[in-house]
Amino acid sequence: MYLPSDQTLIIENSDIIIFMKSNPVVHFEMPLKDKKRASQFYSSVFGWEMKTMGEEYGGYVMAQTTETDENGMVKTPGNINGGFWESKQEGDIPHIVISVDNLKETMEAIKSSGGEILDGLMDIKGVGQFVMFKDSEGNHVGMLQPAQMP
Repeated sequence: MYLPSDQTLIIENSDIIIFMKSNPVVHFEMPLKDKKRASQFYSSVFGWEMKTMGEEYGGYVMAQTTETDENGMVKTPGNINGGFWESKQEGDIPHIVISVDNLKETMEAIKSSGGEILDGLMDIKGVGQFVMFKDSEGNHVGMLQPAQMP
């Protein structure tokens, strides 16, 4: 059997399971109108640690929903953290962020598959490069090429 290098073959109880390399969902984002109110809500209801970032991050509010290591990376596979941005218009909606290895190549794949890039590339200090796109169904989705860790 041929198995590309980006896939893993696992045989479990006579079942063959192939895990493909994927571009995982790594973050969620939701709009907010009032930082203090939203932070208090998610902290008191779900126990999330809410942290308002500086103006160099546009006052973005990070939502830590799960434990992270000293580099801010999630410790439990499958769990994600997220954040909130200040909504300036009606109709802003929550979205997910997908991690990719090569942002520019994936942007081309989106366009050739019927999607649309919504904004220019944004460099987020210490995080990576980010862009929003619209998928074939009209959903707005974020995409991140993480910065290389030192």
